[in-house]
Amino acid sequence: MHRLAFIMKLNKGFEAEYQKRHNAIWPELQALLKESGIQEYSIFLEEATGNLFGYLQVGDQSAMNALPQHPVMQRWWHYMKDIMEVNDDESPVSIPLKEVFYMP
Repeated sequence: MHRLAFIMKLNKGFEAEYQKRHNAIWPELQALLKESGIQEYSIFLEEATGNLFGYLQVGDQSAMNALPQHPVMQRWWHYMKDIMEVNDDESPVSIPLKEVFYMP
């Protein structure tokens, strides 16, 4: 199992909207993530800065490579682009974090 962590950025004033959209995550998106081997997916908000810390576990990281091309993922990115920092393809700006400590 691989553990991945990353940081994204929420636009100021959209904290409640971000929470609302994730509380009603689309079933087809949740199914896609699970089919890609993603487990234990959490996102945390640092309220003072708007930084989002994401953490997930995945069995095979290469299974995630097809996610950016999947229509459901692209629709989700389009849906979220107005409330967070995004790239030109509407994917969230995501900064991977290097694991420096782990205690099982």
